[in-house]
Amino acid sequence: VFSYGTKEVLKGVSFSVVPGEAVCIVGDNGAGKTTLLRILATVMMPDSGSMAIEGRNPVKEPIRYRKNLGYLQENPALYEDMTVKSYLTYRARLKGEPDKRIRRRITEASSTCKIKEVMNRPIRELSLGFKKRVALADAILLRPRVVLLDDVLGGLDYAMRGVIGEIIMSISTFSSVVVTGHDIADLAKWVKKFLVLSKGRIGSVIDTTALDHAQTVARVESALK
Repeated sequence: VFSYGTKEVLKGVSFSVVPGEAVCIVGDNGAGKTTLLRILATVMMPDSGSMAIEGRNPVKEPIRYRKNLGYLQENPALYEDMTVKSYLTYRARLKGEPDKRIRRRITEASSTCKIKEVMNRPIRELSLGFKKRVALADAILLRPRVVLLDDVLGGLDYAMRGVIGEIIMSISTFSSVVVTGHDIADLAKWVKKFLVLSKGRIGSVIDTTALDHAQTVARVESALK
């Protein structure tokens, strides 16, 4: 449960995600999708209720909870004068990763996020698509148990959305992925479940595994009406 002043935005949101599952939270503008992800990422705290990753509560075990979490906000802030490699090295150290493991972590993340070709370039020279992939690499550096991606496809062209989709599928082999977005036709190719956020609660849960692509899109669009 969460309110902005007297406006109650989340009125009792409850859901779970299993290991290796990618789910998408959809809803109208202002439904509370970004607020929900910020709460799960501990950027904000709920008015009431709780969340946990493998039983670890962010209030009782804040360090362990955050170590198991990767978060990509809608407009990620990057240090644009740094090269991609130096930025990821800095971020890994900031997250407490021992120096002897940092090179391996960066190699794994850069391969998963398809950014090896730009590792020595300043971030300011990169396209939006590459910047999002650098931010994604940052989010998965320590191979967290849960990855939160807020509107990860926003502003990207068709080809780049496809690349991000492949990355989401790769990430879901070692993390649970929770993504928000409006691009239902694209997201339906990559996620196993849609959670429809409406009137402050999860109104519908749509499992894509038993549906073809067209059926999934139609079911989600109908639930949003």
